[in-house]
Amino acid sequence: MLDPRVRNLAEVLVNYSTRVKKGDVVLITATGTECMPLVKEVYALCLARGAKYVEYSFHIPEIDRHFYNNGTKSQLSFFPQHKLDFMKQVTVYIAISGSPNSMVMANANQKNMIEWSRTTRPIVDWRVKNTRWVITRYPTHGAAQEAKMSLEEYEEYLFAACCIDWELESRKQEKLKRLMDRADMVRIKASDTDLSFSIGGLNGIKCDGRFNIPDGEVFTAPVRDSVEGYITYNCPTIYQGKEFNNIRLEFEHGQIVKATSPNMDKELNCILDTDKGARYIGEFAIGVNPNINEPMRNILFDEKIFGSIHFTPGQCYDECDNGNRSAVHWDMVKILKGDGEIWFDGVLIQKDGVFVHKDLEALNPKK
Repeated sequence: MLDPRVRNLAEVLVNYSTRVKKGDVVLITATGTECMPLVKEVYALCLARGAKYVEYSFHIPEIDRHFYNNGTKSQLSFFPQHKLDFMKQVTVYIAISGSPNSMVMANANQKNMIEWSRTTRPIVDWRVKNTRWVITRYPTHGAAQEAKMSLEEYEEYLFAACCIDWELESRKQEKLKRLMDRADMVRIKASDTDLSFSIGGLNGIKCDGRFNIPDGEVFTAPVRDSVEGYITYNCPTIYQGKEFNNIRLEFEHGQIVKATSPNMDKELNCILDTDKGARYIGEFAIGVNPNINEPMRNILFDEKIFGSIHFTPGQCYDECDNGNRSAVHWDMVKILKGDGEIWFDGVLIQKDGVFVHKDLEALNPKK
């Protein structure tokens, strides 16, 4: 029997996030076969809403890993033009990840992964700029294990984070967006963290369920050369199949001048040396999802933790363009609950993970 929460999630993706309508061309991509129940529901709803064509594809990480480890230079540089040609016809893109093992790429060839990312970047750029897209996760035993939960606990957590009243959340986020729009200087203070930077002239963007499910953040970008100070992230992060903990970054004139992570310094700095832009920050965001409250080793969730920020080395978003360009976009999360402050232009807006500014108190989760 189908779990009704799967149907609810499909309705969020199709009816709210991507607003599928008559005549749309929809591409559904799935990572791992365990997410098939959600793929089927999304596919059926897209047809019911009048999409003129719906294509689906499954990616198997173990096969991709073989490509990264054994692909030749010419294979890694071959551009799949047919994929871009089809993407130019797509109006709606829905990506669902349900891989049973998040560490499948842990020992894959990192340089080849970066090279393939560069090769296929035009397809991703076209999709982001020209389709109504959304990305989500499906609960698996592997993801539950990463989150240190049972599958049942993980399912409860995932569906609670995804299936909320996004129209209401959007209205709540509007006040934080407006505050960001007016702000110039930001300061973040916490244990082994003291950052200051400008966001003057860079607008705030609401993340209210349109592109990621779960969603729940408001982001902007720092003026590229303005970041000064240091930050130690306290949330685990998995990038290119490797887990990093307690990453510490030091900044001068916007650039990361020192980067450390216990037993992973070489791997960390290899990624940050991908290109010049990887050592500058492309995004600053505040997490506001009321039902996400602890790390799960899954960035789609962890960057939305209520009472957290993420401060992201690499590529900025077009919606908030600070001029930084990179093949890297690495969301690193700092949880401020119980220890941390966010200041806008000398005014305290959040303390210990709770909004204290009167205009933002509605964002705090109900007790």
